[in-house]
Amino acid sequence: QVQLVESGGGLVQAGGSLRLSCAASGSNFRVNGMGWYRQAPGKQRELVATITNSGTTNYADSVKGRFTISRDNAKNTVYLQMNSLKAEDTAVYYCNVGGVVTIIPWRQADYWGQGTQVTVSS
Repeated sequence: QVQLVESGGGLVQAGGSLRLSCAASGSNFRVNGMGWYRQAPGKQRELVATITNSGTTNYADSVKGRFTISRDNAKNTVYLQMNSLKAEDTAVYYCNVGGVVTIIPWRQADYWGQGTQVTVSS
């Protein structure tokens, strides 16, 4: 069983910073890609940033230059450093982790965290 535990959300003023963390645990789970998504009220869930196991990153245009995704492979943890936060960044943020669950038989899956609320006041 794979579990994801998120932390780091909260309330911050516009221009402030927050750091989100998401730790993946599970016996024999081999983590590949990791990422962050967000969902604002009344909107669809959208990609924020992703990072491969070799460190290649991808960002939504709306967060480029303000957010930084990183990972600690030894801890199976992904981080999202959010700077210069804006009111439009307010959303529930979800981490997503993909990987290999079993080798024999080969099975891959991806998992979602429980979500953490980020609220930016203007």
